[in-house]
Amino acid sequence: MAKAQNPTINDVARLSGVSKKTVSRVINNSPLLNQATREKVEAVIADLGYVPNLQARALALRRNFLIGLIHDNPNGQMVLGVQEGILDTIRNTEFALVVRPVDRYSPTLVEDVRKFIEQQRLYGVMFLPPLSERDDLAQVARDLGCTVVRMGSAKLDDDAHLVASNDRQAVSEAVEWLAQIGHRRIGFIAGPEGFRSAAEREAGFLDGLAKAGLTPDPTIMTRGTYRFESGLAAGEALLSAKAPPTAVFSSNDVMAAGLIHAAKGRGLDVPGDLSIIGFDDTAIAAHIWPPLTTVRWPIRTMASTAASKLIRPGSAAAEPAFFLSDLIRRASAIPYPGKDASNDR
Repeated sequence: MAKAQNPTINDVARLSGVSKKTVSRVINNSPLLNQATREKVEAVIADLGYVPNLQARALALRRNFLIGLIHDNPNGQMVLGVQEGILDTIRNTEFALVVRPVDRYSPTLVEDVRKFIEQQRLYGVMFLPPLSERDDLAQVARDLGCTVVRMGSAKLDDDAHLVASNDRQAVSEAVEWLAQIGHRRIGFIAGPEGFRSAAEREAGFLDGLAKAGLTPDPTIMTRGTYRFESGLAAGEALLSAKAPPTAVFSSNDVMAAGLIHAAKGRGLDVPGDLSIIGFDDTAIAAHIWPPLTTVRWPIRTMASTAASKLIRPGSAAAEPAFFLSDLIRRASAIPYPGKDASNDR
């Protein structure tokens, strides 16, 4: 086939025997196509050497092909996982990712978000917790004609605009498991106030204790900021208790890493003297020593699905909204001395 000097989407559609809309769906990796049609159009695109004119399409749509990620989250590992998940989906499409950290305490936050969306002419925007929990920010994006998906630890929106996890249930099951393997003094490091994830995980911790017939002890419960330094400080506080815990659940892996450092600084063995469970299963969980038992939050999968909902809003309702977390057992948590765990699940 002779190549046109400047092939257009009309040329691709004509030679493929399909509509321009179908060609656009192929370019955007839409799932609303059968494989035979996709391969036929892709072959014509390759043969013609057609390259989509993003500037022209952006002008027509009055939107750039940009996905915005807006966050004020201190957990850098979590934010990195979200970015990787979004890139998994938009790779090989015309979309690009723009990341904007903000200050959730700023008196101009709403206006800052509005300006960012307007200036970048975003196609879609993803809000991370705790920003995702604010209806006013989501409404600002919608008022500007921008597709929105919110990530959270509970139901924050309708399924087409949400990716969420079962944090409360997952933490409860992890705490129950600690009780099953003999631990009775189970400490807790909560996440920062104002985060729905922190509240859900704390509720799960209390649920797990109650199901195990244990009473929460405020002397071995403290709060962190999702940062390493706060986990270190929390560890010092918990391990200074008159009757310290034999196991601790930390609301994220980064704080759990700080707790491990605090324990080792006191000459304690992890897990021999202190079992520890984290939450997230970010890279740090497998890289520290001992490798961390943790609740796997499917961050990357959730973010990839969120991106799919953003760039293909027409099929968003068919994408999952809820994702299950599960306990990944590694070396940092073992049965309490003398407990036989052979029959534990």
